Order: sequence, then C-alpha cells, then structure tokens
Amino acid sequence: MEKDFYKWHKLKEALANFKNIFGAEQKVLLAEEKKNLGEEKIAEYCPHCSSKKFFRRGKRKKKLEVVQLYQCKECGRTFTAQFSKGKHYPMNLVIEGMSYYNLGYGLEDTCRLLNQKFGVNPGASTLSNWVDQYKGLCRYERLRPYALKLYEPKDVVEVTSMAHRQIYRFRYHRAKMRLTISEMYKHKKFEALKDYLDAVSSETPHQYFQDGIRISEIKTKFDKSQMIVRSKKNYANMLAEFVLQSVKENKMRHEALQRFLIANDSVTVASEVPVYIRKEDIEHMENQLDFKITDGESLEISGRKGQDKNQFPRLLTGHIDILQVRNGQIHILDYKPNAAKEKPLEQLTWYALALSRLTGLRLYEFKCAWFDEKDYFEFFPLHVVKKIANRKSKRVYLKNKGTSVEIPEEDKIKVI
Repeated sequence: MEKDFYKWHKLKEALANFKNIFGAEQKVLLAEEKKNLGEEKIAEYCPHCSSKKFFRRGKRKKKLEVVQLYQCKECGRTFTAQFSKGKHYPMNLVIEGMSYYNLGYGLEDTCRLLNQKFGVNPGASTLSNWVDQYKGLCRYERLRPYALKLYEPKDVVEVTSMAHRQIYRFRYHRAKMRLTISEMYKHKKFEALKDYLDAVSSETPHQYFQDGIRISEIKTKFDKSQMIVRSKKNYANMLAEFVLQSVKENKMRHEALQRFLIANDSVTVASEVPVYIRKEDIEHMENQLDFKITDGESLEISGRKGQDKNQFPRLLTGHIDILQVRNGQIHILDYKPNAAKEKPLEQLTWYALALSRLTGLRLYEFKCAWFDEKDYFEFFPLHVVKKIANRKSKRVYLKNKGTSVEIPEEDKIKVI
C-alpha cells in the first residue's frame, strides 16, 4: 500500500510540474502572438504619386496597434503602408479571422480561436461584417457549405512539415480538391493529381530531397523559340496585395500568402508541393516524347563546376509554391518579389516536367506563372520543351487583347 501511495504521489507531482511547464509555454506563445498583432509591412512607395522618396513621420496609436506614418517628398501627402482603412482591428487579425471562418469554423468558434491566439475577441457580428465585406476577394466562401458536408473544419486542410534540408510546410486543401474534380467543375481528368496530393504525407521519398540536387540550384538554358510569355493582371495580384499589407518581415511573405490562398481562394489546392524528377525520366521524355530538355549540353549547378552529359544529376528535387486548378488546367505559381525583374522560366518548367511525370498527366495540361502584387507572367511549359517543325501558322491570336502576335523563332524571351 505504501509503495502504491508513493507511486501515486510521484505521478501527481510530475503531472503538476507538467501543467506548470505547459502553462508557461502557452503563455510565452500567446505573448508572442500578441506581440505580432498589428504588424504591417514597411512602405515601398507613395500610394498617391508612386514616388519612392518619402520619410517617416511619427506614429498613430490605435486601440490594438501602432501605425507607422510616412510623408511623401514629391506630393507632400501623408500615408501608411496599409491601404485598407477604417478598421478598429489590425488587418492581420481580420485576415486570420476570415481564414478560420472559411476553413469551416462558425462565427462564435472563430472568435474563440482568435481570442486564444491573439487575446482579442472581435465578436460574431464584427466577424460577419468582415466576411461580407471581403467575400469578393475570398471566393472560397461560395464553396464553404459544400466542403462542410465532406470534412470537419479541423480536417479540411492537411498540414505536413517536411525536413528537406530545410523545413517546408506542405498544405493540402482536401475538400477543395474533391470538389474541383467533381461534376460541379468537370475536372474529373485531374483525379491523378488528387491521388498524388493524397499520398504526399505518407509516400513522399524524403531521402530523395536529401540526396538530390535542388531545381533552384541548376542553371538550365531552355530554347526560348516558339514560346510567348503573357503579361497580365490576375486575381493573384489582388490577393497578394491584400495579404502582404499586414506582413512586416519579408521572410514571412511566402508563408502568409500560401496560408491565405489555401483557406480563402477557390482554386488553390496545395502549397509547397514536393516534386522530383529522375535522370531516366528526362531520358524517356527526350527519347519517347521528343522533348528538347538537356539537348546534350552540360548542366551548370550553383557553387559547382559544370557537368558533362555523362554526369547529369541522378535526381532533381523541388517544392512548388502554389498549385491551382482552374479553367481546365493545372497552374503552377511562384510568388516572386519584383516579378517584373525575374524570369524563372527554367525553374517553373522543371516543376511542370516533374509533376507531369509523377501524376502521369500530359504536359499539355499545365500552365506556369510567377507574380507579385503588381505583375503576373504566364507561359505554357510545353512550348518550352516541344518545338514544332514546319508550322503552318506563324502568328497566335490573343482573345483577351483582340489582336495577334508573331511567334518568335529566335532563342529569346518574348513578353507581350
């Protein structure tokens, strides 16, 4: 009896210590979240005249945040980095609230989650007003009732952390993918993509990402002839501008944008999707599909000397920033700050080749794009690796611009 009492006493003491430690950790995490409440990005230009000549002019104290003020040297007007005005609550709280709601939580439950995370409860009526005000941006709201019939809110998005040299957080919206391939959207042909995303958490060969060379490290020179890069305004620009106004640190931009798109956008099905392509896969595409990929040239790798054909890497690996299914195609997106100065054609083409090989879907089904808050550039990866001899048509008609352009024959990027 004495031994049993002694064991019980020790167990009770250990449990009390655990509660104290756990409670202290929870307080630290809550304090950290509260500290981040009300953060905003640093201004890059004057929203009134687009001038980059401005200076800080004090701060404006609000109930839950402190807003940095700037004054433009060109037009003399005062502005802030946030363009959403008239809010009693910080924008990152508003964004987080809409994300929880669109994941399937009710108004009251969402407010409780916000209170646990930030120590602030905006109230159900206020949250309802936010949802109504921004439903034009958060288009997943119209799919929400159907998704709730498929999954509980906690199971809607699958999140997996993968240690692939660095930590990548794979997010997969199960309900959205199921609805996308349903009869409602007639994307049944992309069921192979669903099967691949379903298996990422359990079947990804993580050792490949330790041994293989990252796609972003290689410097491939694909033939740019017969391809066109289209520049346009896209919904992704609006969403990026809205989300990133509340992100202070540049290193957090990808994470914030991915989380928002997964929860609130109607076509984004996954982010940080792991892909890989083997040397034999590339050989098959070149020999059987007549793709022009390596073309027998050496492959230059960052930080290493160029390799000849016999030393082509056994494995190439990468992670797709954002994956969307819309308008009958799979879209591979990459957020690039200052997108107008970037040209990641090779990187995005490798992603498309890898995902095509892993899912068995034709490269014809894929589109690639890179974007930021202002610009959006897209192209067909098939046009990069598949060249047609003796083409009948030398021009392509652009329906959205009501004109036609000549298809380039020289190895040079043509942006229209």
